[in-house]
Amino acid sequence: MSVLVLYGIKNCDTVKKARSWLDTAGINYRFHDFRKDVFDAALISRLEEALGYEALLNTRGTTWRKLPDSDKTDITREKANSLMLEHDALIKRPVWEKAGDYRLGFAPKDQDDIKAWAQA
Repeated sequence: MSVLVLYGIKNCDTVKKARSWLDTAGINYRFHDFRKDVFDAALISRLEEALGYEALLNTRGTTWRKLPDSDKTDITREKANSLMLEHDALIKRPVWEKAGDYRLGFAPKDQDDIKAWAQA
């Protein structure tokens, strides 16, 4: 059985909720903290390839708002990947992975699907 990997940032409120939910549900997982564990171009590429940069790039947060306008215009795949590599907070969280299958986010409406997928 493949281990579920939860990618994110330890202090992110949504990641905290997801981890607590996993613990309460008794679902075995490994947490991959973008700020402490391997965080490189290969990881960004793998996440982006699976989910698409449009979905992965967090354009609603403080980090995005603080970027210069030149960084926020004419976004391409390469530019988005470069920005996410430079600023880990630009990655929407959490990212879930199990056996090369990726999911993004933690909305209450998705929790039943996530649980079934994680336990499959």
